[in-house]
Amino acid sequence: MSYFKHHVFFCCNQRAAGESCCNDHQASALQTYAKERTAALGLKGKGSVRVNKAGCLGRCDDGPVIVVYPDNVWYTYVDKDDIDEIIDSHLVHDRIVERLRLPEDAQ
Repeated sequence: MSYFKHHVFFCCNQRAAGESCCNDHQASALQTYAKERTAALGLKGKGSVRVNKAGCLGRCDDGPVIVVYPDNVWYTYVDKDDIDEIIDSHLVHDRIVERLRLPEDAQ
């Protein structure tokens, strides 16, 4: 069994001006929000959820992106509502949010 049930990585890469990157879409702020929200829901810690910042995950053109391990599910998102849906559906109820999931051929 994994140390964490779900390990969530937010791409928070910041590229030079004019280059597409996840942090141009509030990735760092939304990572902080997700971390605080999972803690408030009692999902933080061993056997549960860990939310981390990551450097470039190599998918900035699909971004902003997060990946949930060990499920290997990649998501894109727009705002807090999307992050809430990923937390409530995937992290709490183990249901993938298909409308935000990146297509298999893009992975």
